[in-house]
Amino acid sequence: MKRALVFQHMNHDHPGRFLDYFAEDGIIPEHVRLFEGQDIPDLAPYDFLFVLGGSQDTWQEEQYPWLRGEKEAIREWVMDRARPYFGVCLGHQLLCTALGGEVAPANQGEVGVHEVQLTDDGHDHALFRGLDPSHKVMQWHMAEVKRAPQQGRILARSDATAVQTLAIGDHAIGTQFHCEFTPQTVATWSSIPGALDSLERHLGPGAYQKLVVESFPLMPRMASMTRRIYDNLMEATGLRR
Repeated sequence: MKRALVFQHMNHDHPGRFLDYFAEDGIIPEHVRLFEGQDIPDLAPYDFLFVLGGSQDTWQEEQYPWLRGEKEAIREWVMDRARPYFGVCLGHQLLCTALGGEVAPANQGEVGVHEVQLTDDGHDHALFRGLDPSHKVMQWHMAEVKRAPQQGRILARSDATAVQTLAIGDHAIGTQFHCEFTPQTVATWSSIPGALDSLERHLGPGAYQKLVVESFPLMPRMASMTRRIYDNLMEATGLRR
């Protein structure tokens, strides 16, 4: 049985549709709740590293000292071990900073449904094989990658954010957008303290129901995009045989 290590940064968060993929591929997820002080285990026994989003920012190491150890673990995993990595939102930003890139407050944050476009590198890269030139995705971020690490290739962008997807070789990928979100994920927001208030601060009154109406019909295509990226990663790394 293969094992996935999941770095979690806030309560109620989880890898969403990736849990279905893990179940199909016989991968058991093991969560580390970094925000509660849980220690990162030895990386050697694991086959996959999945890093979730969070309310923290990559530069807040004084406020969240565990960010230092997390960046070190990501660097070891991606550069020294060259093992399969997937990061979403904060996990995407941490991949960039761990490898020498720069993250800062976004010029224009993105919340809700937005469109991303493949770059020239995205059209050619193995991890984006089979994708259409543009996709509607779910966003929720107020920070962004300002400078990609030297080893990285930018696979997708949006009008507001130049680095929407970053690949390191064929074994590591980060998406600024939340490709893990499912209809079930969105449905749970109505019961998470503060989630609806946060949406309304960004999108105005009635934001949650408007987002449900807009996003639910798009979810099948979002799922298809995410599945293609995941399958490409599994095949490129040889994790699925």
